[in-house]
Order: sequence, then structure tokens, then C-alpha cells
Amino acid sequence: MKAMILKKVAPIEEEPLKLEEIPAPQPGPKQILVKISTCGICHTELDEIEGRLQPSLPIILGHEIVGRVESLGPKAAKFKLEDRVGIAWINSACGKCDFCRRGNENLCPDFLGTGCNANGGYSEYTVVSEDFAYPIPDGFSDSTAAPLLCAGSIGYRALKLTGLHDGQILGLFGFGASAHIVIQIAKHKYPNCKVFVFTRPKQKDHQELATKLGADWVGATGETPPEKPNCAIDFTPVWNPVVEAMKVMEKGGRLVINAIRKEERDKDSLLKLDYPAHLWLEKEIKSVANITRADAEEFLPLAAEIPIAPQIQEFKLEEANKALILLKQGKIQGAGVLKISE
Repeated sequence: MKAMILKKVAPIEEEPLKLEEIPAPQPGPKQILVKISTCGICHTELDEIEGRLQPSLPIILGHEIVGRVESLGPKAAKFKLEDRVGIAWINSACGKCDFCRRGNENLCPDFLGTGCNANGGYSEYTVVSEDFAYPIPDGFSDSTAAPLLCAGSIGYRALKLTGLHDGQILGLFGFGASAHIVIQIAKHKYPNCKVFVFTRPKQKDHQELATKLGADWVGATGETPPEKPNCAIDFTPVWNPVVEAMKVMEKGGRLVINAIRKEERDKDSLLKLDYPAHLWLEKEIKSVANITRADAEEFLPLAAEIPIAPQIQEFKLEEANKALILLKQGKIQGAGVLKISE
């Protein structure tokens, strides 16, 4: 099979993903072999490539996988051949620890990430436990379904963690793959809420998409919105929006950081919060760590009910480096997707 393989950490501009021909994996007990149709690209892949998140090298990246069941391993019975399935960031968890027993598989000490600790979707085939694969609802093409597996599912988790109530104001900092799905969820679940979107300065394409998807106000990070958001989500790869979000948020508000690995390395660029200006009046910051199976299982049917309309930009498998460079530059509107097979 063809696969784009990462063998060393390097800046994405060096195009470190290399196209190779390698043997297709074989499913083990209770595993399925999936012929991959599409795989979304995610900022987490940039973190792995550039060393902010350490993957198990060599590795096949990708954790927004859509494909069809090609073969079944011994004792696998959850799916039939040709069933369309999705694979998300959670590749496995122990199922026995206190976190797993409470439904917090994302905090399991043995959590493994697809495309990080186990080979992922930048390839023609992959294997996964049948317990960590999900039916894809009808109504989505393979390409539009791919972003739902991470951008959508982790965005759904982040939205839940904000504690947003109908009639309140939600702030979204950054408007890429995840945020453009979250605004659609918020407008459906909380029809009386307002959504304020903050982007990079002069990011007109993203601002226009936010307006098209129903944003009640759109501006640049650092600008003062017409009202104070009650809660907010940070989707950005830098620290400044965290500070700006805390500054403009209402008393008692909560900021959920959906992208915890920031690109800045210079010590002068690190997060600097001033207690009276940013944290006083019972404001709080909460992080998101991975997703659970329940997040994907709850979100996928909801996405079909809404229905979510992901905006996508397609690339060929061998164009993965190019796609990730564009993602880093903020030049992908919506979500980027690798089209691997028909």
C-alpha cells in the first residue's frame, strides 16, 4: 500500500512526509482492516511533525479517517464487510482504570492516539479495534465526513465543557476546521445564543465564512466585541488569543483551550496572565484532553440531525506536505481533506 510516512521531526516547510510503498497491515483479534477513502488533516499533525507532540516514529499520521471494512480479524463481529466506518483520535484505552470506568477514557494513562502512537490514515489501509470505529451516518460524503471525526468531535467536547446556556454569548477564537463546525452545533443546540468570532487580522476568507455560518459579530483578536462573551473556546496555535479572550470575557466566564500545543518557543511569547485583568471575578480556564468514544458516538448522529455542512478543501495523498503547509499558514478555509481512494 501507499503511505505518507514521518521518520523524523522537522519543520513542515522541509516536507518531511515521504510517500512509500509498504505492506498493508493485517487485522488481529477483534480488529478490522479499513480501506481508507479520505483522511482529514489536523493541526495535531503539525504538532507531531514539528515536535510539539512526540509521536512514535516512524509513524503514519492522520486521525480523521473514513473508509470501508475490507476484512475482519478473528472474533470481530461489530461490522460487516463494506460497512462505512470512521476512526478518530482515540485509538485505544485500557478500559480498566478509574478514568475509563468513569467514562473519561481521554485521561487514561494508557491512552493511545491514532496517527501518533498507532499508524493512522495518511495511507491506503489501516487496522483498528472494532470497538474504536464508528458508523458514518448517511448524508455525508466520505470527504465531508472526515472532519467530523476530530474537528467536529473534539469541538463538540469543547463546547460541552464551556457550560454554555441558551441565550448566552459564545466567543470563538480562531475559525478553522473545528470552529466552523462548532458554530453550527451552537446555533442548533442553543438557538437564542449569540456567537462572536475572532480571527487573525485581515483574515477575510475566514471572517466571511463565519458570517455566512451565522456569526453575530466577527472581528480580529484584540478588538473589543459589542458585548462580553459568557464563555469562549480557543482554537488557535498561539498564546495571545488566550490572554485576549480572558480580557473580554464576562465575569464568571470560562475559556476552554481546544488547542493546547502552541507554536511559540521563545520564552517572551509564553502565556502571561495578569490576575486583576484576566482572572479576577471568578473567570476560569479549562483544557481539553483528547476525546472519548462517547464524544464521537454522541456527535456523529447529532451532526446528521443538524445537519452539519463542513467546508472542505481536497488534496491528493502525495500532497499531504503541501496541505499542512497551507494549514500552518492559515490558508485553508474550513477543513483540509486527503482524498485517498474512490
